[in-house]
Amino acid sequence: MPQPDLVIFDCDGVLVDSEIIAARIEAELLTSAGYEISAEELSETYAGLTFKDIMMRVEEKSRIPFQASLIDRAEELVDRRLRADVRAVDGVHEAVAAVTAPRCICSNSRTERIEFMLEKVRLLPFFTGHIFSSLETPSGKSKPAPDVFLFAAEKLKAAPANTFVIEDSVHGVTGARTAGMRVIGFTGAAHSYPGHADALTEAGAETVIRRWAELKSVIAALSEWSADA
Repeated sequence: MPQPDLVIFDCDGVLVDSEIIAARIEAELLTSAGYEISAEELSETYAGLTFKDIMMRVEEKSRIPFQASLIDRAEELVDRRLRADVRAVDGVHEAVAAVTAPRCICSNSRTERIEFMLEKVRLLPFFTGHIFSSLETPSGKSKPAPDVFLFAAEKLKAAPANTFVIEDSVHGVTGARTAGMRVIGFTGAAHSYPGHADALTEAGAETVIRRWAELKSVIAALSEWSADA
């Protein structure tokens, strides 16, 4: 049976149910700073971006200048809440363990945050030494830039065309597709919204799953389809 060279997991909203936690805090900060936005709207529009990039896009859209200190405040508050409340997405341990190809994480979060979240939810042993933060790549460019995906593939000697990426955000899907990789969309976390699956498909995901139990068969089917193509 054909195997991928590499399976890449996003972290926030894929492995751990952290997107909704961050969205609530970031929406509250932006609202307090003069731009009213709900956590649901922030998730739908900006999920997958760093808070710095979210702020820049909102500034451009609203012409409201934000203080740079808001970024540090968001990092502090989100870290504190995640350390207390973050949970694994249901079924993820079994799904990751069932992936027999090499696997890694490509995320816009800091490595330190990724590691403390994964340690809390007992996922860290699956990815030790294979965690890639876009902020720590040579370019430092975050998703939707493809840089972190290409950096991981180069380090792990994987062909992008034979690499599968599991992503929950349009920005993540866009980055992975730009890197020439095949994308499986994921909508099983708490921040998912009506039309989420359609948005991921439109961004370039070949298929979308809502439950982790589907992952193994989907990777097998897509690998066979590639081999037969």
